[in-house]
Amino acid sequence: MPVEVLGISGVPQAGDLMIVLEDERKARQVASQRMQRLRQDERAKSARVTLEELYESVKKGTIKELAVVLKADAQGSIEALVETLEKLSGDDVRIRVIHSSVGGITESDVMLAAASNAVIVGFHVRPTPQAVTAAQREEVEIRLYNVIYDAIKEIQSAMIGLLEPITREVTRGRVEVREIFQIPRVGPVAGCYVTDGVVQRNNRARVVRDNIVVYEGRIGSLRRFKDDVGEVQNGFECGIAIENFQDVKQGDVIEPYAVEEVERTT
Repeated sequence: MPVEVLGISGVPQAGDLMIVLEDERKARQVASQRMQRLRQDERAKSARVTLEELYESVKKGTIKELAVVLKADAQGSIEALVETLEKLSGDDVRIRVIHSSVGGITESDVMLAAASNAVIVGFHVRPTPQAVTAAQREEVEIRLYNVIYDAIKEIQSAMIGLLEPITREVTRGRVEVREIFQIPRVGPVAGCYVTDGVVQRNNRARVVRDNIVVYEGRIGSLRRFKDDVGEVQNGFECGIAIENFQDVKQGDVIEPYAVEEVERTT
């Protein structure tokens, strides 16, 4: 039902709720409290720590501790990373691992990092789609590594202001493996469905099983029915063969991606 509202101080957005109170003073009080809470939430988000801004924040004295949520593919990796990260602590900034566990990065990990103003460090694991969405919403930084030395070096460099130009991984799409076909002289080909983005022939790609990266390489073959194609868009089926990888299984996720170098601005 369309209604006319008089005296409103701003323009509502589509989907906003309209709550009616009998007392105007009570309505103004509730609105004021909610506006204050929104401003506090925005300030909290803007204060999120990132590795790029870590050195400047330490110099300004706004950060004395770097909180880390750590996820890895094996307990041995976690133990090695925790021990090494904590040794990086110095007089200016202390590194504290507030949570560590084996497995992919989940939405609950992101919410913990948001509540603790922490950075998420993942070693040989991937975030779930829900975690990616939550991280974007909460402005939580997720750093993913495949080599322990790279993780240690990057965090140490951030602490002393010597981070090299950023190389950013851009996920091109997400592909679900729904069937495996054995093709003579080719080997196993994954019958797939593109659930997000686009997949292109010769893309870099990783095979993810239960949110753990099991292989990284390139897409060697991309087909639609019997035809070789250059790309397949979201919502279509395709056949994919991964170069030098014969162990793709039903239920795996293939993530095509690119690596871009981004000019540092801070």
